[in-house]
Order: sequence, then structure tokens, then C-alpha cells
Amino acid sequence: MAFKELKENVLEADINIQEYFKNSEAYIKLKSFKVLMLCITYMSKMLIIGVLVAMSLLIISFAVAFRLAQVLENTFYGFLIVGLFYVLVVLVFYFFRDKLNRPLLRKFSNYYFINDDVK
Repeated sequence: MAFKELKENVLEADINIQEYFKNSEAYIKLKSFKVLMLCITYMSKMLIIGVLVAMSLLIISFAVAFRLAQVLENTFYGFLIVGLFYVLVVLVFYFFRDKLNRPLLRKFSNYYFINDDVK
């Protein structure tokens, strides 16, 4: 009699463990999908905004370069000054590139490790 109850309890525990693993797998898939979609939508928005900003910056750069060319009466120097300005900006970003990692990690870790009970 005791062995029959023990056998039933073991079988019930086995079924519960299998259900737990199935539910855990489904939860992990859902959580991964949620994080992936948040990242993809965020990156898509940033790409679109980045392209628009780059186009605007290009047009503004041409305007500034031509204006400097008029002031300096030399087109080469106008474009050279604008080009050197961008080289300076790139160098500043290059030297401070490690400082960008921390905010990016915080931003994306909030998406990944967010507590589902809160939302």
C-alpha cells in the first residue's frame, strides 16, 4: 500500500517537473522574443533618426563650407576647415568611446532584466 502511494507521488512529481520545464521553456522563448523585439525596434528607430540627422548634417556642412569659402575667398580652405572639424569630433569620440559602454549596458540591461511583476 505504501509503495503504491509512493509510486503515485513519484509519478505526479515527474509530471509536475515536466510541466515546469515546458512552462520555463515557453517563458524563456517569450522573454527572449520580447527583448529581441525591443532591441530591434530601438535599433530601427535609431537607424532612421541617424540617417535623417546624417543627411541634415551633410547639407549643413556644405552650407558652412561654402560660406567659409566665400569669407576666405578659397573653396579649398572652407572645405578643409569643415573636414578638420569632423576629424576633431571623431577623435574626441574615439578617445571617449569607453565611456559610452556603461550607459548602453544600463539601457539594454533594463530591457533584459526587467521584473515582469512590475510591468
